[in-house]
This record gives sequence, structure tokens and C-alpha cells, in this order.
Amino acid sequence: MILFFLSSGLFLGWSLGANDAANVFGTAVGTRMIKFKTAAIIASVCLVLGAVLEGAGATKILGELGAIDTLPGSFAVAFAAGFTVTIMTRLRLPVSTSQAIVGAIIGWNLFSGSPTNLTSLTKIFLTWVLCPVISAFFAMLLYWLTKYILENSKIHLLTMDAITRLALIIVGAFGAYSLGANNIANVMGVFVPSSPFQDLSLGNIVHISSIQQLFFLGAVAISIGVFTYSYKVMHTVGKDLFRLSPVTAFIVVLSHSLVLYLFASQNLRNWLLSNNLPALPLVPVSSSQAVIGAILGIALAKGGRNIQWNILGRISSGWVTTPIIAGFISFMTLFFVQNVFDQHVYHETVYSFPEVVIERLQEEDIDGDYLEFLSGMEFGNIRRLNRYMNEIGLREKEIQAKVRYFSALKEMEISKLLLRQMDTEMFSPRQLQTLNSLQGSVFLFEWELIEQLAALSAEWHYREDTEENLAHNRELKRQFDYLIETFRIRKR
Repeated sequence: MILFFLSSGLFLGWSLGANDAANVFGTAVGTRMIKFKTAAIIASVCLVLGAVLEGAGATKILGELGAIDTLPGSFAVAFAAGFTVTIMTRLRLPVSTSQAIVGAIIGWNLFSGSPTNLTSLTKIFLTWVLCPVISAFFAMLLYWLTKYILENSKIHLLTMDAITRLALIIVGAFGAYSLGANNIANVMGVFVPSSPFQDLSLGNIVHISSIQQLFFLGAVAISIGVFTYSYKVMHTVGKDLFRLSPVTAFIVVLSHSLVLYLFASQNLRNWLLSNNLPALPLVPVSSSQAVIGAILGIALAKGGRNIQWNILGRISSGWVTTPIIAGFISFMTLFFVQNVFDQHVYHETVYSFPEVVIERLQEEDIDGDYLEFLSGMEFGNIRRLNRYMNEIGLREKEIQAKVRYFSALKEMEISKLLLRQMDTEMFSPRQLQTLNSLQGSVFLFEWELIEQLAALSAEWHYREDTEENLAHNRELKRQFDYLIETFRIRKR
């Protein structure tokens, strides 16, 4: 049953391989500098490495957009995104898997009544604009630099050909690695909250997390998509939109690869922030948009001639319609899975307002008149709570988010058995000591556990919200999420 639910994620991975992963070698294959089979093998190996080693960076924002907490729900969302990308691939449109999964997640939010995090959605939308623009900027700079070098050097034609082929292979491998690191979040990110795998440890040497296992499966599926169905899209990108020479093909792939890596690497982001340098958010972006942005950058550097604007128009229309279609298919699939196969596609969270919650909300300076209406109330799902808050006039989104957070029942028990089974490598010795001191304790709300740990040890404190503390706070949030998932009492 688990493999069945994961099958839609594997299908989405196959779709990404057929449509997006080919972009890292599309221009090289389109210019006949590299054979398709060679490109497919290199791409497959490198994207698996990128997915497993650095794939977690861009996953977080999808969880913020919509935390899909059941395997059937994740199955429906991934299927909707994969089916949408497959349709677009049949139309030979290099669309964005990122846009498809975002649209599908919003479809789940609408079906389950869960709020869509507008801050995360806005950040994602901005990256969809920034991705091709930054890629075009890189391509223009690299084109002018390469042109200057070639005009001022005396390289033999055969030597130039060999160097170009090698360069295309190197940047293609880097591009595949970056694609795996960035876009694996699209393929398996929706399964992370409900991952069916357990962390594996081989002695004290090798540790393989459940997320890495998910990402490995997704990367294999992407590789199969590259081999079986990517050839046509390679030629659309590599030949039809704008005619590329082997040298400009190298520039396109390098520009695309740099952009994907900038949006994917947690290590690079931490290094930039620690040196007081600007860093981009970690968001899964579109490989297709990055490639097309780079191609347009070169075309503009050459004066803007010979761009096939009709083809660009078709591709752009695919970018606009993809999230809409994916959202609609996601909603219909969720309805079908829940009502025909009687599967729970989301967990109903109960929202309760005992005295302890009312007191905690008072500390947040929420108007006492609203709290009087909420005191002693209980709501069986988020839709009822949202409707009631609107009825009593509590419509400010930020305050609504606080009310939902502090009242969400997530009963947890810090049991001795689960303390033994948890992944201790994630925590410091002091953190583990503090956690063990709570053995046997029961918490009804996640904020109770978080505040109790913070009261016992400074290592459980969030720091001031600054760029320097960003990595610490993100890691602490990951630790808290793990604890809540580990100790949560699931009621059937």
C-alpha cells in the first residue's frame, strides 16, 4: 500500500525527467555536440547525487505552503502535478514542475480548508519571475566574457571543438546536480510530512534519513524519465526557440545551472549570510524557465534577432496555465480518492480553547472581546474555526494565524520507548539531556512543549530574527517539527 501511494510521486519524478531534467543537456544535444545517451547517463548519476546530498534545502517552503499530512493526500497532489506536466510534455511545452506542484498543493489547501501561506506563495511567485531574469543576466555576462576571450585568443578549431565538448559535459553534470538538489522538492516534498520510512544507521559511520530515502527514490524516477521520454523536449529547447552554437549552448547550461544552485544550496546560503552577503531564498524553481531565460539573454546580447516569439508565447502560456490546471486536477483527484476509495486525504485537526489557551492568547495582545467569544469553544476542523472567527469579526490574517497555532490540539507523550527510537544525531547532548528530563510528560499543544524546553535550556531558544541567526533558527524549527511528529499521539 505504501508503494502504491508513493507511485504518484515516482510518476511526477518521471514527468520531471521527461520535461525538466532534459534541459541540462538539451542545448548540447540540440547542437549535436553530445549524444543523447551520453547526456542521459551523466544527468541521471549527477541528479541522484544532488537530490540525496542537498535536496532538503528547497523542501521547507513547500511544507509552509501546505503541510499535507497523509499519504493518500500526498498521492493525490503528486498525481495531479505529474499528470499536468505529462499533458504539457505531450504538447512539447517545457513547463515548470515547480508551478505544477504549487498549483496542486493549493488545490489541497482548498479541498481541506487549510489556509495558504501567502508569504510563502508570494516568495514562490517572485522566484518564478526572478529565475529567468537572473539566468538571462548571467547568460549575457558570460556571452560577452566568452566572446572577448575567443576574440583575443588563437585556439585551433579542433582544439576549440574538444574544449567545448568537455565544457558541455562538465556544466551539464553540474546542472544535473543542481537540478536534483533543487527540484527533488517538487517530486517528493509533499511526502516528507507523512514519510513512511524510518531513519537508517549503519554503525556510527553511515546515517540515512527517511527524507534521503524518499529523495533517492524520486531521483531514480527522474532518471527513468530522462531516458524514456525527454528527447522531444530537448529539441524544443535546444533548436526551435533560438538557434544555438556549441559555445552558446555551454553558456546556456552554465547560466541555468548557477541559478538552480543558488536557489537550492543550504551550504552556499549559510556561507553568504555568514559573510554578510545577500542570498536568495531556498525555493524549487523551474529548470525550463532558467534555460529559456538564458537563451533569451544570449539572444538579447546578440541584438534580439532570430528569436521565435511565437514559440516563446506558447511556452509562456504553458507557464501561466500549468498551476491552474494542476490545482483543478488536484481538487478533483482528492475528491475522488476520499469519496470513492474512502481514504483520508488530510487529518482533521481539532481546535480547542481551554483557559490555558485563552491566557496564552492574551499574552499575544489579542483583543479580549474576541477571546470571550472563543473561551471554552472547540472546533472539529479548520473550516469551522475560520468561519467562526469571521462571524465574530476577527478577520485580521495575522491574528487568525496566531489563534489557529495556539489552539491546535496535537497531543504528545514523551515516552521512554520513543526517546530510545528517535534520531539522536539531530540534537546536542544538552538538548537530549533536557528532553529526557521530560520523560512521561504529556502536552496537548505543540507550543507547550516548545516553551517548556526553552525554559529548561538555552539551547532550545530561538534567537533574534536576524540574518546571522537564520541558520540556527531554521535548524531549531526542524528539530521541533521532528519532535512533534515523533511524539504525536495519532488517534484512529
